[in-house]
Amino acid sequence: MITLAEGLRLPTNGLDYTILAIYFIVVLGIGFAARRSVRTSLDFFLSGRSLPAWVTGLAFVAANLGATEILGMAANGAQYGAYTVHWYWIGAIPAMVFLGLVMMPFYYGSKVRSVPEFLLHRFGPSSHLLSSVIFAVSSVLIAGVNLYAMAIVLQALLGWPQWVAIVIAGFFVLVYITIGGLSSAIYNEVLQFFVILAALIPLTVVGLKRVGGWDGLTDSLTSSHGDAFLTAWKGTGIGEGNPLGANWLTIVLGLGFVMSFGYWTTNFAEVQRALSAKNLSAAKRTPLIAAFPKIFIPMVVVVPGLIALVMEPTLGKDKDGLQYNDAIPVLMRDLLPNGVLGIAVTGLLAAFMAGMAANVSSFNTVFTNDIWAAYLKKGRPDSHYLKTGRVVTAVGVLIGMGTAFIASSFSNIMNYLQTLFSFFNVPLFVVFIIGMFWKRTSAAAGFWGLLSGTVAAMINYFGLYKQGVISIPSEQGANFVSSIVAFVVGALVMLVVTLFTKPKPAESLAGLVYGTRSPGMEEPPAEGDDAWYRKPALLGWGAIVLAVICYVPFSF
Repeated sequence: MITLAEGLRLPTNGLDYTILAIYFIVVLGIGFAARRSVRTSLDFFLSGRSLPAWVTGLAFVAANLGATEILGMAANGAQYGAYTVHWYWIGAIPAMVFLGLVMMPFYYGSKVRSVPEFLLHRFGPSSHLLSSVIFAVSSVLIAGVNLYAMAIVLQALLGWPQWVAIVIAGFFVLVYITIGGLSSAIYNEVLQFFVILAALIPLTVVGLKRVGGWDGLTDSLTSSHGDAFLTAWKGTGIGEGNPLGANWLTIVLGLGFVMSFGYWTTNFAEVQRALSAKNLSAAKRTPLIAAFPKIFIPMVVVVPGLIALVMEPTLGKDKDGLQYNDAIPVLMRDLLPNGVLGIAVTGLLAAFMAGMAANVSSFNTVFTNDIWAAYLKKGRPDSHYLKTGRVVTAVGVLIGMGTAFIASSFSNIMNYLQTLFSFFNVPLFVVFIIGMFWKRTSAAAGFWGLLSGTVAAMINYFGLYKQGVISIPSEQGANFVSSIVAFVVGALVMLVVTLFTKPKPAESLAGLVYGTRSPGMEEPPAEGDDAWYRKPALLGWGAIVLAVICYVPFSF
């Protein structure tokens, strides 16, 4: 069971609790304000497709700033060093740009309400139902990670019993999503984005000052962990050893292509934010705008993990002592005065709530539209689906409370999340990418490719890696390999099945396959969106170039 160390109790006082209370009041206030705009199921699930790009862009990146990002990436920084930047500059930015420039025209132009609904149009009911179930399961599992992480932080830092922390956090997420729908979640995510930065930036600045600045940090870690610990590529040759337990091939293919593209292009918790944009131009720019803050997140997440390793050299070394997941809380305990400490605790809660809310809102959309309305209760009035969405939100939060404890068997919660992504997101990606670029791909191929890829990843992880049949140096390396296996198996099965089954008629693929267009995909930019600095291509390639430049200091 992962817990934060007992000695991490924070010296909080009335000022810190006042800041925390104000934050919760504002969160609920946003929920009640958003309620006025919820009149139809489209308003509840996709904000009526009315939000500007800067709002959806910030919500897009905030939805990803959950437990995995704050505790998980700081833990990765302490455990793996500068190799962690790969999760951002090669493991996020290219895929986010691909989503904005290539895939959003298909998603938004086809007017689908969810990612599984796109598969319904492209492949048919069997792939649609299977992907809907996969999305629903993965959403509540990931929501549980954020809720569990929030509970253990509150238990260790504030002394709240774990069950109390789970109930309180779940209650606030439940209330503001149930009342205000996706609009409430998105506007709260914009607020949470700035609250998170207000917590992490002081932590990083004060931490760097304590260890002697960047030079002091690098000198300490180089002497204790070697030169390669603060580089991104040293020791990644095939056959070489490094803390990450992966070589350049598994990093580029497993993380940079298969796992990254699988997550960012098919994860509905993220794509849903772009689908709520007011027009196609804003939808395309949503992940591109989000890419720029994403590039710099390592400076306030990974760097604190490195600082914690210098301040607490025993981090992760003693099974009964401080663990890698303790990196951020250790710095909060040792560095921050009251008031600022309250902001930091609030920032952590904001991160966890953003992550949980993103997955709960995607769960209620997929379950209501793609399972309930499509197969169980067809043809009901819109008010029925709006009510169902609110009920399902409550169910999703309750299930998330239950799944929270599944994460307890992983000492690094990022390992758990990457395992889920290799099981669920990668097989979806292979089905999407082949179906989107190959007209001949049949409906049967979509179903069997998705099923076989998921099963292959699970067999590789549980049957081969966990049983010691194959030797992989680390959990992360095993996840990279599982992702590659899922992609290759899914692609081969799709190829074989397609060759022996009948394709869908060409006229039914308009707007669903690259090279074909539907009327929605030809939508001209709205007035003002055609300005040069809003061009999606400029934003996308600018993010790619900036990510490459960021690698330079960590390459030697």
